[in-house]
Amino acid sequence: MEKFSRTSSWRISSPLWSLSLFLVAALCMDPEYDYLSWNGGHTYGKPQYCTDIPDDLRLCRNVGYEKMLLPNLLDHESMAEVKQQAGSWVPLVHKACHPGTQVFLCSLFAPVCMERPVYPCRWLCEAVRDSCTPIMEAFGFPWPEMLTCSKFPTGDMCIAMNATSTPESPTSGLSPVCPPCDNEQSIDAVLEHMCASEFAVKTKIKEVKKENTDRKVILQKRKKVVKLGNFNKNDLKKLSLTLKNGADCTCQQFDDLGTNYLIMGRKVGKQYLLTGIHKWDKSGKFRKALKKLKTHKCPAYEAIF
Repeated sequence: MEKFSRTSSWRISSPLWSLSLFLVAALCMDPEYDYLSWNGGHTYGKPQYCTDIPDDLRLCRNVGYEKMLLPNLLDHESMAEVKQQAGSWVPLVHKACHPGTQVFLCSLFAPVCMERPVYPCRWLCEAVRDSCTPIMEAFGFPWPEMLTCSKFPTGDMCIAMNATSTPESPTSGLSPVCPPCDNEQSIDAVLEHMCASEFAVKTKIKEVKKENTDRKVILQKRKKVVKLGNFNKNDLKKLSLTLKNGADCTCQQFDDLGTNYLIMGRKVGKQYLLTGIHKWDKSGKFRKALKKLKTHKCPAYEAIF
């Protein structure tokens, strides 16, 4: 590990980042700037040092710089803790709810290695929060207290993005796809859905109906349990799931109720939320994902959210 010093180098190359470099440089050179002066500042029990961003820190892979500070800006002191906590945010980045999601999260989980910590701008936090909260709520996760945007600084001395660089969505004007209904079926994507879910079954859908802003998904009685979690089979016998805020979004899986699906969910309050639905894959892809799940260490979703 490389000890952090005034001569530690850093490099930003990714188009994801649009830092005001002269402002960041001013931050480093201004001895009077006190980064603890705003209410989100932290003090640490251990001195900060620079270290390489490991390849298996998936959240910040290819973020655009190579070194990060530990402890980070969320008070994680070890790389093992960073990996475990950051892993639960990877699915949200994959959902592409805002182009600044990875920049915002990595500025906290894997802060760029500079002489003094630089926090994300409050407006960036607010933009990511407003765009991504509906997707998080669809999976039963609220925006976490640790990312309350009022904690982050306003003004120039903060991590930002070019607000004008947001690309136009090619599906603009169309109903968005419901977050649990996206069609990505890579082993990693299925594994992420599995980790974020408490149970999973192979079954067919009996009926789908709208309930206010949600959709109720009623399953056939015959089910094959794929993941049971802390539930027992009796809990799943008369299972109906809620697609949160799903009344008006698109879910093409509901167009063919006669097909077997891999259906995942988790209990939030008194509701069973639908967290993933994939057409059953007969090629063995799901079996590979399930086999991998047995040895895979899922992120600490409850600890984060």
